[in-house]
Amino acid sequence: MSGIWIYSEDSAVAKQLLTAGQELKKTMQQPVNVITLNAENVQSLTTAGADKVFLLKGNSIWPESYAGAIAELLSKEQASVVLVGATMRGKDLAAKIAAILKTGLVSDALTVQYANDAIETTRLVYGGLAVRTEASALPALITIPPRTFPETSAAAVQCEIVTVEAANQDSRVTVSNVCPIVREGADIATANKIVCVGRGLAKQEDVKMAEELAAAVGGEIGCTRGISEDYHWLPSDRYIGISGQKVKPELYIGMGISGQVQHVVGIRDSKIIVVIDTNEKAPIFEAADYGIVGDLYEVVPLLTAALEKK
Repeated sequence: MSGIWIYSEDSAVAKQLLTAGQELKKTMQQPVNVITLNAENVQSLTTAGADKVFLLKGNSIWPESYAGAIAELLSKEQASVVLVGATMRGKDLAAKIAAILKTGLVSDALTVQYANDAIETTRLVYGGLAVRTEASALPALITIPPRTFPETSAAAVQCEIVTVEAANQDSRVTVSNVCPIVREGADIATANKIVCVGRGLAKQEDVKMAEELAAAVGGEIGCTRGISEDYHWLPSDRYIGISGQKVKPELYIGMGISGQVQHVVGIRDSKIIVVIDTNEKAPIFEAADYGIVGDLYEVVPLLTAALEKK
C-alpha cells in the first residue's frame, strides 16, 4: 500500500488536512496526494505541501457524483490512508467510498497518527462526554471536521499535477435547486472573540447588552441552542454546540449559560474561556479558565464600561 490521500470539495479544508497529512508522512514515509474536482484549486494546492495533485475531470459539477470515480482511483493507487474533510458533502462522499472499497470509516476524528502499523485516531462519543481512541488497519478512511488542524505552512519542493478522466460517475445524482444560507454578520466559526448568551437572559431586548460587550472586545455574538431554536432571538448560524457551530476563538465569554455538554463541545477548543453565572455550581465553570459568580445584569455592564475605557 502506498500514499496518504486527501480530499475535500473545499480547498481551505483540504489545506487543513494537508497539515495532518504532513505529520503522517513523517512517520509513514509515504507521499501526500490531494484529489480535487476544481481546476481553479490546483495551483494553490501544489504550493501547500502536496507531493501530487490529482485533478479529477468529469461532466458533473456536483461532488456527490464522484464517489465511484474517487474510489476507483484510490483502489488503483493502493492508498494507505484517506483523509476526507467532514463537511456535509464530505461525509456523504466518504460513506459511499467506504462502502465501495469495503473498508471501515472513522468519522469526525480530532487526532490522527500512525503507530503499530495502524492509524490511531481519537474522537468524541456520547455527545462529547468521552473521548474514544481507535486503531484502524490499513487502508484507513477517516473524516476530519473543518478547522481541526490549521492550514499547512509546508511546501513541497516539487509537486506533480496529474489529470484523471472520471469515467465512473453517478448520473443519478442531480441537484434541482440551491438555496444559499444567508448569514447575518460574520461567520462565528472563524471569529477571534465571541460573546455567547444563554437562557440566563430574561428577554430578547437584553441581547443588546451582550452586543455592547461584544463591541467592546471586538468580537461576535453567539448563543446556545435554546436562544436560537426555541426563543428565536438570534439566527441559527449563531448557535454554538455539538449540532451547531464549533468555534476556536482566542477569547470566549459566556453569559447566563449553564454549561450542558452539548454546548461545551462547541467551545472546548477556545483558548481562553470566561463565564458569568449566578450559580457557582453550574457545569460551565468546569470548562472555564476564569469565572465570575454574579448577576450578569450587574457584571456585564461593569465589564463593558471597563473595556470601553481601555
